[in-house]
Order: sequence, then C-alpha cells, then structure tokens
Amino acid sequence: MPPTAIELPADSPAVVAHAAGDLRVETRPVPRPGPGDAVIEIAYGGICGSDLHYWTHGAAGESILRAPLQLGHEVAGTVIRPAADGSGPAAGTRVAVHPATPGGTTARYPSDSPNLSPGCTYLGSAAQFPHTQGAFTRYAVLPGRMLRALPEGLSLRTAAVAEPAAVAWHAVARAGEVAGRTALVVGCGPIGALVVSVLRRAGASAVTAVDLHDYPLSIARELGATATLKADDADGIAAVDADIVIECSGTRFGVESAVRGCTRGGRVVLLGLLPSGLQPAPLSLVITRELTVLGSFRFNDEIDAVLVALADGSLVVEPVISHEFEVSDALKAFAVAKDSAVSAKVLLAF
Repeated sequence: MPPTAIELPADSPAVVAHAAGDLRVETRPVPRPGPGDAVIEIAYGGICGSDLHYWTHGAAGESILRAPLQLGHEVAGTVIRPAADGSGPAAGTRVAVHPATPGGTTARYPSDSPNLSPGCTYLGSAAQFPHTQGAFTRYAVLPGRMLRALPEGLSLRTAAVAEPAAVAWHAVARAGEVAGRTALVVGCGPIGALVVSVLRRAGASAVTAVDLHDYPLSIARELGATATLKADDADGIAAVDADIVIECSGTRFGVESAVRGCTRGGRVVLLGLLPSGLQPAPLSLVITRELTVLGSFRFNDEIDAVLVALADGSLVVEPVISHEFEVSDALKAFAVAKDSAVSAKVLLAF
C-alpha cells in the first residue's frame, strides 16, 4: 500500500547519471516537501534523448553534468500527499507532469511563450547549477503547479507519453494550418513518430516519414504515415514536395533533407536539436523557394490538450511504446533505448 498522508518513505530508488558512462540505480533520500509541493508515487517514466545524452556523453547539448543528476521528466503517477498550501490536485489523483519552471531571468522573451524563458528550469536537466533533479524515482516531490490531473479512462502508462507528445503538438502548431496539406517528417524516433500522429490528427492529407532504419518507419506507419522513405533516398525525399516539413533528427543531413523535400513557399519546422555551433545547410534553396523556416522548442500548455486527445482516442501513441522495464533494470533499459534500430519509447516502471 502507498504511504499515508502522514508517513512518507525515508528513501526511494532513483536513476542517477554521475558522469559520462556512469549511470546508477541507487537509493536516495526522499526530500521533505515544501508548502507548495506534492508527493507523487511515480508509476511510469519514459527515457528521453536528453537522458541518454547525460548517460553517454555527460552532457545534453550545452548542459554539462557538474554533479550527479537524477534523470527523468516524462513521468506519470498518483498523488499520495497533496501540497499543503492547497495548490495542485488532491490525494489519490492520477497525474501527468509538466516539467518546466519558467522565469528566473530578466532577459526578454515573449510573455505568451514561457518555453523561451532563458532562465527556465526543467526536471532532470543540467542546464542550471545546482542541477534540476528529475523524477526517475518511486516517490517524487514536485510543485503542485506541475501536476495535470488525468482525464477519466486515461491510463498512467499512456499518460507517461504526454510530455513528448506535447513537444510534437507544439511543433505541429508552429507549422500553421495543417488540414488538407501534405507533410514530411524527417527522423522517426519517438518524437518524430509522435509528430506523425499529431499531423494525422490535425488533418494532414498525406504524411511521408523518413528514417535510417526500418523499425521506426514501421511505427510511423502504425501511427498514420501514408508513405515511408529511407534517409539515403535523396531523390525520393526531394520528390515529396511537401507543404510542411518537420525535421526531428537533429542532424545536418536531416536539415538538408527537410529543405530539399519542401515545396516552394512551404514551411520547415526544425524540432530536432542540432549540436551547438555552426551547421551547414542549403540556404540558397531557402531563399529561392521562399521557404519559411521556424524553430520549435519544448512546449507551453499543449500538454493539457494532449491529455484530452489521449483520453478521447483522437491521438494515438501506443505504437511508440516499444519496451517496458522495471526500474531495477534501468541500465538495460537505457542500452535498449540507445539503439534506435530496435526501440522507440522505452518506459521504466517504478
């Protein structure tokens, strides 16, 4: 049975990155909740690309590990102790988590786009120091404002995919009007596969999915892709001539494919996070085709719409969940998640 509202566990199993190549499942003390904090018994957590980077490289982009970091930001669970100040859901509520805390800076950013706040912190991120500890733990202490109550009938397992689905939803929204238009998705890892599903829900007339491997392309087809192409089929990609292209691979080659596969006057949304520094790109085609190129970073409140769409069945995500491991097998789970030829979204069960 879960702990009562009075008794909290002293410690909890957690997945922690200590350095490049040093990932551990260890016992950590459960923090004492502040007035605005709830205690969540985590049921499932999805392994994200950033989690993999902290493990394999000791960094995710420019966010470099400087101390042990508890990973995890794609989680769902049940409130076992609500926030003492009355904020957030009541005890017993099943929830997904919005992992961002905007603010913390005087730098300018659009008031309606808190995702662009330079001082924004994110669960399981080394972007700031001290690092923002994540939620890959059985008992997570989180601000009540981060919690989103699940609609009736939505399982915790499916809800664990709400965060990456919100990233995909935000990117598709950046593309503008989708209904009746053709789309190209470059890179069909978990985010790209979810982009396919969101595009189909939004009414795209056709969606072509591109990837290096057969397995992610098979998932893209399950999620609604009307055609698939291998990433080395340059002529085939160029012939797609899509109205909308969403680049999800985060590679210079993917960006080139996205530009070449976009029709004149079309839109290219760059969602896959490229390495820092200069990147080569066929900008002459951006100019002569008058392409609109947009960035897409995380999300704002799209997770609320995602949860509704997951509950009513209009957004399909189950095919993207390829594996599930107990938290005690987290090292094996990470190894499987790293191999995109055989896995998609890998879940940890807590």
